[in-house]
Amino acid sequence: MNKAMASQLKMMIVFGLGLLCLYACKNASSSSNQPKRYSLHLIDMEGKEYVVATDDLDAGLIKPEKVTEALPDTVSRSIIVKDGYYYSLQRKSDILTKYALKNEKLQPVAHLKLDDYSEENFIWIGKDTLLLSGLNNASNIAKYYLINTQKMQVLAHGLLDIEKPKGKFISTSIGFVDQRKDTLFAGYTFHPPMRDGNYTTSDTMYISRLKYPEMKSLGLQKEVRSTYPAGVNVVQHNEFTDEHGDFYFMSCPGIAMGNRTDLPTAIFRIKAKSNVVDPNYLFNLSSSKIANHAYGLWYIGKDQAIVRSERKDLYKGLSDHYSTPHFEFYLLDIAKQQVIKKLALPLDKGTRKEAVLVKGDTVYIAVNSATEGNYIWNYNVKTGKLSKGLQIGGVAAFIVRLDKLAP
Repeated sequence: MNKAMASQLKMMIVFGLGLLCLYACKNASSSSNQPKRYSLHLIDMEGKEYVVATDDLDAGLIKPEKVTEALPDTVSRSIIVKDGYYYSLQRKSDILTKYALKNEKLQPVAHLKLDDYSEENFIWIGKDTLLLSGLNNASNIAKYYLINTQKMQVLAHGLLDIEKPKGKFISTSIGFVDQRKDTLFAGYTFHPPMRDGNYTTSDTMYISRLKYPEMKSLGLQKEVRSTYPAGVNVVQHNEFTDEHGDFYFMSCPGIAMGNRTDLPTAIFRIKAKSNVVDPNYLFNLSSSKIANHAYGLWYIGKDQAIVRSERKDLYKGLSDHYSTPHFEFYLLDIAKQQVIKKLALPLDKGTRKEAVLVKGDTVYIAVNSATEGNYIWNYNVKTGKLSKGLQIGGVAAFIVRLDKLAP
């Protein structure tokens, strides 16, 4: 090869590498503007909170302090994640803030003032329409806000036409709100005042039907087979609608929620073509081989769900309930009201966590183990195989939220 040909070949190689770099850099730049697929909300032992995002839950290692900074005190884990954005009602204020994750940090995009409101529950009515239900701070009366999250504007607000606490009961907990066309089902219960640090719950749960969007009552059902329906879903889900349109919710009378441990943790159902809780369906988890109370219920498809249950023989009381590894995960057949099996996972810690995420035939389960570390475990629905995926290291002590971030 003569010098001229060699020089020409060298120029072609350099030019080709330049084009390749330009193409790769362009793709990296364009893809960096897109939200990653998954969001993790983490807490360290000092109570500092972190939000990190990733495209891969199957492998790798994330140390939150290496990629981001701790969240401000105004942001908590009771955060709503959807389509690349985060929505948080700021602590000690009535300001709802919309955030985006930019340069690995939550950046405020818009703010919306909500007057005299504390959050209990959320439901997406449409792609950009968020229904928040909660309480009036002063009087514990149930109220709602219907919000356009794209414009961050209030579409409607007012009081929910449901029962109010009376007599010895002074406060309300709204556990779920479910929509079916122009009807809403709202499940709730009441609480007496705390005495000597003892917080407890009525022995009754209430299910109101409301006309949507007028929010006017269409009827009321009382249920006494258990109490405290579903819990607060901005922290953890205990309800779902299956592919048949049937709505399921779990009662939460355990020590860390309703504190009516004399009543069972149980799953209830409102069938797709019914307006009342099914009187013939009660999946009593406390009397099954689980034999404990539970917090956290997630549907994984084909009549199967995962429940996260406590082990009362391993913790001493409410003071160590969050820090002692004692939680187990069970696979349920909700149609047959049967416990299929206990998943072979290490004991988990953290009282309430949004710990399960479903993607096709893979279920991701966040586990904080004292012996095996903090991992996102992968459960293959078809094969039943469990394997460790993404590891969470560094200062992280709890994985309290696992959410789908990208649409």
